[in-house]
Amino acid sequence: MARQPQDLLHLLTRAERLTARRIQSVLDAYDCSVDAWRVLDLLSGDEGRSMTALAEDAALPAPTLTKLVDQLVDQNLVFRRVDPADRRRVLVQLTPRGLRRRRQLSRAVRAEWGPTPPGLTEDEEDQLMPLLARLSGAPAQGGGDGITTTASGHPVGRAR
Repeated sequence: MARQPQDLLHLLTRAERLTARRIQSVLDAYDCSVDAWRVLDLLSGDEGRSMTALAEDAALPAPTLTKLVDQLVDQNLVFRRVDPADRRRVLVQLTPRGLRRRRQLSRAVRAEWGPTPPGLTEDEEDQLMPLLARLSGAPAQGGGDGITTTASGHPVGRAR
């Protein structure tokens, strides 16, 4: 049976939408969107990220990210500051409240999600994550610590 590009697109789209719907059902209790959760998660552990890098990693158009960051600033979850290395750039960073909120949301999603995505075994997830990273143009890289990361340094999969 010949594989068609639309078959892959259909399966990836369906998987993304079902996954987002399941995660959104958890986040609804916290009045948080999947995009906001993703941005908060991308900001964890960093000294700040540029809006350009954040938009790329969150897969959001710049105007959408700007509006979302404005909302997160209004909620005192993130703040903007000028990049000391390049005063033309604005960095976004979690506030202490934002860090607590990110941890709370991550715990809630993990509690619903379990140790692996629904329907997958741990071995299947370990195979899938690097393939998806490669397909998305963010090749998985070993960090030397047993954790596979994307090109931007974010973990994918799980260390064994």
